[in-house]
Amino acid sequence: MVRAATTASLIIAAALTLHAQQPTFRATVDLVHFGVSVVDKQGKPVTGLTKDDFEVVEGGKKQSLQFFSAGDPEAAPPLHIGLLLDTSGSMERDMKDSRSAAIRFVNTLDHAADVTLVDFDTEVRVARFGQQDYPRLVERIRGRKPDGWTALYDAIGVYLNGAQELEGQKVLVLYTDGGDTTSSLTFHDMLDLCKASDVTVYAIGYLEHQGSARSQQRAELERVATLTGGQAYFPGVAKDLEGVFEKIRQELAARYALGYLSSDTRTDGAWRSVDIKLLRKDLKGVRIRTRAGYFAPYKVTR
Repeated sequence: MVRAATTASLIIAAALTLHAQQPTFRATVDLVHFGVSVVDKQGKPVTGLTKDDFEVVEGGKKQSLQFFSAGDPEAAPPLHIGLLLDTSGSMERDMKDSRSAAIRFVNTLDHAADVTLVDFDTEVRVARFGQQDYPRLVERIRGRKPDGWTALYDAIGVYLNGAQELEGQKVLVLYTDGGDTTSSLTFHDMLDLCKASDVTVYAIGYLEHQGSARSQQRAELERVATLTGGQAYFPGVAKDLEGVFEKIRQELAARYALGYLSSDTRTDGAWRSVDIKLLRKDLKGVRIRTRAGYFAPYKVTR
């Protein structure tokens, strides 16, 4: 187990590293990698698409796909799951339901390379578990007692800092019952970290006890999810959590993995906008969820 100090200087320093890092996975060459979800009007995953159904445009120039995987965990880059759980004092009423839903979700992750659990209150605690260690992960989820304040932004920053060393697909599933109350990071600091990383965030906000702050907290979670190509969910009652986790599991199982060698060989660290389109004209009302781009690699010249 790693106990992470939640200081702004530590995490913001990590932002500089993330900003300079090209989000790639490594096979025989470095590819720019995008995880892509395609959903219909009802939000259900659209499966059965092929490489020829997608077009990738970076900076106005069409790119040639070098890698494509459609819902096949054996062929796709390794999947690393982050599970971020709010254990602050306000969770006391709903901890039982949130624990139960999270444990059921973990038990469905047969194809994940590992799960990084980040449980947070005033402090942020991090531990990574391989599949053989899932029983210990379950016990860790069960054992945490609700207490303290809500260091949500710091918890996200700490996870992103650790995730930069992982190669492959990275997905963070976060659960909170309210907004941040004690982080060193600001909301905009945390957004910068999300933009610089290649992590997709699925946010679950159970905000029924938040009163007048609910609208702002909902907007923040939606912004994080949209920025990273994920989705935000807001269950009305705690017992709906299990169904929300199941929707996320289904979407992860149906994700497409796309990889290409950028035609832009500059190493200037600049932001590169990427537009991923569906070419199938018969698919009406479908939506693509993915990141809007990435930071180019950065190389210091002397």
